[in-house]
Amino acid sequence: MKTTRTILILLIVILLGCAKDNDTLDNSTKNLTIFFVNDVHGQIDNFPKVKHIIDAERELTNVIVAASGDMFSGNPVVDNHPEKGYPLIDIMNQIGFDVSVLGNHDFDYGTSVLKDRISQSDFDWICANVNMENSGVPQVNAHTTIFVGDLKVTLLGLVETGGKPGAVIPSTHPWKVQDLTFERANNVVSNYTNTKETEESDLFIALSHLGYNGYDGALGDVQLAEQNYFFDMIIGGHNHLLIDEVVNNIPIFQSGGYLNYLGKIELTVKNKSIQNINFELIEFKNYSEFDTELQATIDNYNDLPYLKEVIGYSHQYHEKYQVGCFYTDATRLQMNVDVTFQNTGGVRSALDEGDITIREIYEIEPFNNGTVIYEMTVEEIKNFLIGTGSGFYYSGLIIRKIGDNIQINDLQNREIPDDYLLSVGINDYIPAVHNLYFPDNGQIQTLSAAETLIEYLKNNKNEINYSNCNQYFRY
Repeated sequence: MKTTRTILILLIVILLGCAKDNDTLDNSTKNLTIFFVNDVHGQIDNFPKVKHIIDAERELTNVIVAASGDMFSGNPVVDNHPEKGYPLIDIMNQIGFDVSVLGNHDFDYGTSVLKDRISQSDFDWICANVNMENSGVPQVNAHTTIFVGDLKVTLLGLVETGGKPGAVIPSTHPWKVQDLTFERANNVVSNYTNTKETEESDLFIALSHLGYNGYDGALGDVQLAEQNYFFDMIIGGHNHLLIDEVVNNIPIFQSGGYLNYLGKIELTVKNKSIQNINFELIEFKNYSEFDTELQATIDNYNDLPYLKEVIGYSHQYHEKYQVGCFYTDATRLQMNVDVTFQNTGGVRSALDEGDITIREIYEIEPFNNGTVIYEMTVEEIKNFLIGTGSGFYYSGLIIRKIGDNIQINDLQNREIPDDYLLSVGINDYIPAVHNLYFPDNGQIQTLSAAETLIEYLKNNKNEINYSNCNQYFRY
């Protein structure tokens, strides 16, 4: 009798164990739709369409809404709001975003503003390679796990750190992130090899703002997939590209930039792996329906008459490189200096033909960078151009590369001696990134770079016409 009872107990234990194993190995097929945007840069006008699309999908299946970074910087309605960036947070909250990774331009407003925007967000901000330290900004988590229906999805955030030679910071104004510490993404990713197992998640996704392809040893999404088998998917940003690729059996996606598209990923998941996947780019110019309540909110944000003030006239449509010629000429003349330089990445928009409004200038220069004047010798300017290896728009000089040397002439094409002193007007992002090449005693100006351009246009009655210009140099 005792033997029989023992056998029965053993059978019960075995059966319970088998039942437990069957619970762990979930053979059911689960459906999920992930919507995502990247590199929105403050462009809010298409968000009522986003909300209409997502609300309709939520009626049908499980939905996650994600952002792959760079939500801020690029629209004066958002950037110049009394609470910088708040309109975007308000809109994302109303749509029901679940998560965003911190992109490099999400640091553009500085730490005190970032602190407020994070505290106002009803969604999670994530980033595995930033330490907020004593900045006052709440420390964001490396990853977040979202429960949706009967699915658990974990997303890990990563941001690029190629912002300054010799430093480990994102591509933002270095003075805005002085109180933060960053690590290279490739130094931290291995810490999360077992995260899917420890979180008991169905999916483990990299929500990346690394850029599609790294260079000079940097980690991009391609390298992230090649070196880390444990991700089920990578949703990326930073390059403003349309990406739908598979690397090392890991799907990689990007949805362009400036909210021209919405990324839609439809998945079926079984036994903690993706069985089927379908990617669609929803192009908003082909979509007419929208959420009326959110549209009213955005109309209210956009109702800023001062941005519509006409301050000049453009003879033609100007490409970015032509805007670079206008930009440097205007700042040189308005700042009353001998020479100006402008980094190419600081010219963010083209210029349409016709009336020029204040809004257009803030779209060209959305970063609210300050301006500064330095006294520099021609030799110091040459060292700057050679040492940085970067390309710049410029005005006030003629600059040529002759062999391995640089020759600098005045506008009458007379060569200027190396020891000759020139006044250099520049936005303060450039000396912050390339501080080794600038004196410590620059004269900080009262106007920002955008305000300098606006004042120039208000005082200049001539049409802006740069149909032929060649004011770019890279050593």
